[in-house]
Amino acid sequence: MKVTYITILAIAGTTFASCNSETKSTQVSDTMQTVKLSADSFKRTTDGQETGLYVLKNANHAEAIFTNYGGRLVSLLIPDKTGKLTDVVVGFNSVNAYEKSTEPYFGATIGRYGNRIAKGKFSLDGKQYTLFTNNGQNTLHGGKKGYQYVVWDAKQPNEHTVEFHYISKDMEEGFPGNLAVKVTYTLTDDNELKMDYEATTDKPTVVNLTNHAFFNLNGEGSGKILGHKLQIYADGYTPVDSTLIPTGKIEKVAGTPFDFSKPFTIGARIDDKNEQLTYGKGYDHNFVLNKTKGMGMFHAATVKGDKSGIVMDVYTTEPGLQFYSGNFMQGKNTFKGGARDDFRTAIALETQHFPDSPNQAAFPSTVLKPGQIYKTSSVYKFSSL
Repeated sequence: MKVTYITILAIAGTTFASCNSETKSTQVSDTMQTVKLSADSFKRTTDGQETGLYVLKNANHAEAIFTNYGGRLVSLLIPDKTGKLTDVVVGFNSVNAYEKSTEPYFGATIGRYGNRIAKGKFSLDGKQYTLFTNNGQNTLHGGKKGYQYVVWDAKQPNEHTVEFHYISKDMEEGFPGNLAVKVTYTLTDDNELKMDYEATTDKPTVVNLTNHAFFNLNGEGSGKILGHKLQIYADGYTPVDSTLIPTGKIEKVAGTPFDFSKPFTIGARIDDKNEQLTYGKGYDHNFVLNKTKGMGMFHAATVKGDKSGIVMDVYTTEPGLQFYSGNFMQGKNTFKGGARDDFRTAIALETQHFPDSPNQAAFPSTVLKPGQIYKTSSVYKFSSL
C-alpha cells in the first residue's frame, strides 16, 4: 500500500510510538525530531463515511493540518523567534489514536453546545429538553457523541482553506432541530488561523460552537505551560459551583488570581488558596470579554511561549473566552511526537458564549430560531518576539 507522508517538526528528546502498524517509525537527529504523519493513518471508514487528512499552507511555510474526524486541528506549524517551525498544537498520529484517547476533545470542533449545561436540562418555548449527562450531573461539549466523534463532510477549495459540513439531526443528543453546520478554517499569509462558523435550524434550538485546540507555544512535548505569559482582555469572569456550572454572577477579576488584565505567567497564581481554583483544579473558567477592539472583533487574549518566543493573539466576535490550563491531563495518551499528555502541558482558549446560558436568563442568549443564521468568527494570529 502506498503511504503518503506529511512532515512535522517536534521537540527533540522524545520517542515516537506509532498507533498504526503501517506508519513507519520516525527518524531522530541530535537537534530535531522529524515526525512523519502518515496520511493513510487518517484514512478509514467510520459510520459509513471516509476520514482523511487536510493540509493548509501559507507563504511563510506555516502549516495547519486537519482531519474531518471530529473536524480536528491535528497540528499547527508556526515559526518561532529563530524562524524554526514549531508545532504549537498537541495531537495524535492517527484516527485510531483519537478514538481511543481518554481525552476526547483534542483539536476538535465542538457542538452542538460548547461547555456545560447544568444537569443536562434546559427549557425552550415552554418545553423542557433532557440531554445526555457526560460530566458528572452535567452535559459537556454536546453530550455522549458530540461533534468531536462525527465524520464531517470536507472540501478543500485551495491550499489555504478547508470547509467542514455536518447535519446534526433533530433530537441528536437531546437537542431539538435539524442543525446544518458549516465551519471554515483558513490559514492566511499573515500566520492567522481563521475559524468561521455558520448554522441554520428548522426548529428553535441552542447553539454554541467552538474549537478545542490544546496549545503549547513552546512546542508539543516541551513540558508544562506554567511559564507561558497570558493576558486576557476581560474585567470579569463567571464563577462556578463545585460542578463547574456558573452561579449566574459576573464577578470582577481585580484582586483575584483571575486578573489577567495585565500579563502574568500562568503558573504565578495557579496554586493559590482560592475556592474557584480548587473547583477547577486550576483555571477552567469563562472570562467576560471587555470588548477591546482588534481586527474588527474583540481582542480576547495574548499568550507568549517563554522558550519559543511565539506569540498568539486571539480575536473573536464571541462575548466570552474559556481559559483551561490543562488540569485534567493525566499522562494516559501519547502525542504524535511521542510525549505524553501530562498535567498542564497544554492550554485551551475557547471562544464562546457563556456556559449554561440556556439556563441563565442574564447571560447572552444562545437561542437560534428558524430563518436566522448563526454566524461567529475567531482568529488565532501568530507572531514571534
